[in-house]
Amino acid sequence: MIKDAELVKKLKDATLKDIAFSELLDAYQERLYWHIRKIVITHENADDVLQNTFIRVYKSIANFKEKSSLHTWMYRIAYNESMRFLEKNNKFNFDDIDGVPESYLEILFEDEYFNGDEIQQKLQKIIDTFKEKQKRIFQMKYFDELSFKQISQILKVPESTLKSSYYTAVKTIEEKIFL
Repeated sequence: MIKDAELVKKLKDATLKDIAFSELLDAYQERLYWHIRKIVITHENADDVLQNTFIRVYKSIANFKEKSSLHTWMYRIAYNESMRFLEKNNKFNFDDIDGVPESYLEILFEDEYFNGDEIQQKLQKIIDTFKEKQKRIFQMKYFDELSFKQISQILKVPESTLKSSYYTAVKTIEEKIFL
């Protein structure tokens, strides 16, 4: 795989931008799709948000200051696009496990890409009871395997706060998963 620094250089060169963007898509499309998918839930919505994310990346690459990795910068854009989508559609924010509507869970569990067993379904229900920011922190750390430093750069939250939120989520899951 091409190194990010080389890719950024090519993306900022007007004569190479389109070719480099194709390389960027090959390298990051699937990872960003699944990051977005965990947030917006359905395949159709994830595709729309992913497209908006790559449009924003394409238009904004000249402004990329390289203070973080390309990966982290794009995750931040994908996260922001996902949040914009959710705010626009005012979807999926639940206070407790009983507040998660069956229709929401049916969308997830009937999806052809979801193959979770009973424990995975229960885990998803528990995660959906978390406040929005805690949910995203847990998903980025647990599912996306991002470091606390990367998550801190994406969410603009101190690492100590992230760790506290993540480990509180883990404790909650441990307490509720086998009830």
